[in-house]
Amino acid sequence: MEELLTGAIDKFNKKIEKDEKLQKEFEGLTRKIFIEVTDGKDYHLILDNKRITDFGEGDIESPDITIISDTNTIVGLFSKEIGPMKALATKKLKLKGSLHDMLRIRKLF
Repeated sequence: MEELLTGAIDKFNKKIEKDEKLQKEFEGLTRKIFIEVTDGKDYHLILDNKRITDFGEGDIESPDITIISDTNTIVGLFSKEIGPMKALATKKLKLKGSLHDMLRIRKLF
């Protein structure tokens, strides 16, 4: 799981370097993100001014966005075997945060 998330973070950071529209959307934005894996280790990361940084294992204080799911669903989302809307509809994925942040989160990965 950690390798999957690290790869997704690298991919996002490289993508945003080249995408001016994406840069404008995330410019000046700081969000703490907590990924609660119901059947494994939890992770956290920080989105800070167009970059994802401080990725690590465990909880984070006062997250702005919380993603709750199991390992298979998270792997399925990154491999595009399942879409986020289907995962939400089937309650395999839960998101906590503001509506605006929820719309942004899909662009992170």
